[in-house]
Amino acid sequence: MDDIKISQLQPDEKSFGLQFFEGRVQAGFPSPAQGEYADSIDLNRALITNPAATFCARVIGNSMVDAGINEGDLLIIDRSLTPHDGCIAVCFIDGDFTVKRLSVRNDGVYLTPANASFPELKVSEDSNFQIWGVVSHIIKRV
Repeated sequence: MDDIKISQLQPDEKSFGLQFFEGRVQAGFPSPAQGEYADSIDLNRALITNPAATFCARVIGNSMVDAGINEGDLLIIDRSLTPHDGCIAVCFIDGDFTVKRLSVRNDGVYLTPANASFPELKVSEDSNFQIWGVVSHIIKRV
């Protein structure tokens, strides 16, 4: 199972505005730059809806690579979001934290990796299991 390091965002931290280019950046064929720089964007406000229920975690491992989650990525986890079938969540199971896709089926709940090298895990009734929060954003270094 992958491990993750979790830390809470501090809602009283100072806002940090970054210069923001309001135009769109083409991922296809280049086009002339359109738009102008706006004053700034505060990534805390742009990415975090509920600071008191939001945590960050650094990913260790590669069980979610096919979902675009790689080792070293930073996850923003919102505990106020309602988990649902198909969402990516941070779960606590039998003493360990892991990040997986939730799969709710007629025969139970499964934690599904996004890497064929890892097995799917059925959550048994005997498991100490909690959905700790839903992943709302992935921040990665390129």
